[in-house]
Amino acid sequence: MKKLLLIAIFLVSGLTAFAQNNNKPTLEKEGDLVKATYYHDNGVVAQTGFFTLDGKLQGEWRSFDVNGKKTAVGNYDKGQKVGKWFFWNTDQLSEVDYQQSRIKDVNTWKQTTTVAKNK
Repeated sequence: MKKLLLIAIFLVSGLTAFAQNNNKPTLEKEGDLVKATYYHDNGVVAQTGFFTLDGKLQGEWRSFDVNGKKTAVGNYDKGQKVGKWFFWNTDQLSEVDYQQSRIKDVNTWKQTTTVAKNK
């Protein structure tokens, strides 16, 4: 009976560890950069982007919600936020312009346009 209980505990803990490992980021070397992919608890990609070999964020990064819908896109240069970043939510798009990791300008567009109705 004790052996059966130990085997059951081992199997349950093994399955739990396996499920948790699916959420660990994947890291792949691509030239002079490391591509990182992070996951939500449900296995859907949460974020993708690149690091330099010395660990600084570099290039384009993308974020996604738990359903896989894109929520943000932006760029880094040697760990600094640069250029235009875009953030999406249910009814608006925000454009944030960064300069040396500081917000320079923000524009927001709301989805308020009504489509012509057919009478």
